[in-house]
Amino acid sequence: MYGLIIILLPLIFGYLLHIRRANLLHGVARMLSALVYIILFFMGTSLAFLDNLSTNLLTIFHTALISMLCILACSLLAFWLLEKRVPWHHTHKQQALPSRLHMALESLKLCGSVLGGFLLGLSQWSPLRHASTVSEYALMLMLFLVGIQLRSSGMSLRQITLNRRGMLVAAVSLCSALIGGMLAALWLDLPIKTGLALASGFGWYSLSGILMTESFGPVIGSAAFFNDLLRELITIMLIPLLISRQRSMTLGLSGATSMDFTLPILQRTGGMEIVPAAIVHGFIMSLLAPILIALFSA
Repeated sequence: MYGLIIILLPLIFGYLLHIRRANLLHGVARMLSALVYIILFFMGTSLAFLDNLSTNLLTIFHTALISMLCILACSLLAFWLLEKRVPWHHTHKQQALPSRLHMALESLKLCGSVLGGFLLGLSQWSPLRHASTVSEYALMLMLFLVGIQLRSSGMSLRQITLNRRGMLVAAVSLCSALIGGMLAALWLDLPIKTGLALASGFGWYSLSGILMTESFGPVIGSAAFFNDLLRELITIMLIPLLISRQRSMTLGLSGATSMDFTLPILQRTGGMEIVPAAIVHGFIMSLLAPILIALFSA
């Protein structure tokens, strides 16, 4: 219950605060970016203080790989069926792409933050034992800023409901990811709720790893981070290959990042007509991610 409160309350308070000034929103974005690196650094530090470290590291990567495979397989199948039943017709021709290598490196920078915290934690420096307390307060501030950003995106209920494709893809994204999470839980012999929480990051690796660490500890939290990071890296590579034949699949695999991180590559490859659906889809998944992780972690 406590974990649910510290996740939902800051998010709600941030969403209720409507900021319109561009310079303040820019400051919020910069502070949010810095907090993500700080919290991931402390997540790495917490890992270093675990007993049976080598065993736990194997567990992290095994859990991340299995959950990623299950969620990705269910998503690919669900979107293939969606495209067969409700095809997304278009006439757009692909433009020159932004560097996928550059986008992948941006994602991997966050891994460097976790690794840096882990290496420093190996020193067993006593002040670092308070890392979990510091990261808890930083997490609450981060969720407050996420709420502000969601509100400032300008998405109204009318805009969301009018974009049928964005809502349809979001519904399929949600259901297929949760089914994949349940399959992963059965495969890994984890509680179903843990598998559902693992699946609820929707590719938002910087958030899911932090929230899952707070609720389930650094092993499952790190697994959630790498699960969503692997999914995001694979998506970046698949977008140009799938967009002409499987637009719904391409958008769905982008998860919560379709309104920000992967939006430029979606727009370049899929044209301006995909942008409204991408923003609606990303907004819905970004809003659901912290709420569902909180509910499944309670």
